[in-house]
Amino acid sequence: QVQLEESGGGLVQAGGSLRLSCAASGGTFSNYAVGWFRQPPGKAREFVAVISKGGGIKYSADSVKGRFSISRDNAKNTVYLQMNSLQPEDTAVYYCAADAAIQFHDMEYWGKGTQVTVSS
Repeated sequence: QVQLEESGGGLVQAGGSLRLSCAASGGTFSNYAVGWFRQPPGKAREFVAVISKGGGIKYSADSVKGRFSISRDNAKNTVYLQMNSLQPEDTAVYYCAADAAIQFHDMEYWGKGTQVTVSS
C-alpha cells in the first residue's frame, strides 16, 4: 500500500507559477500511475493530469493544457505538477492519487491535499 503526501501549495498572484510535489512511500512507486485532481471551493473534484508508471504517457484536462505539466522521478518516488500562468479559477485543493492503471475519475490511493490560492 502506498502513502502519498502533497506539498508546494500556497498563495500566488494571477500569472504566477507553482510546482506541486507528490511524495510516495510504502510501496513500489514505479508500479503506480499517478494523477492530480483538484476540488475548487463549493465544487466537485475534477481531473487535472495523470502520468503512467514509467512516465511515457501523460494526459491533462483541457482547462490546463499548455499551462500545467506533469512529470515524475521514480528514483525519488515523486510526481510533480508544474503550474504556470495560474488564474483565479485554478484556486482549489489539489490532490495526488495513485492506482495500478491510469484513471481519470478515481484512483485507489489518495493524499490529503494541498491548497492552491490564486489572487486576481
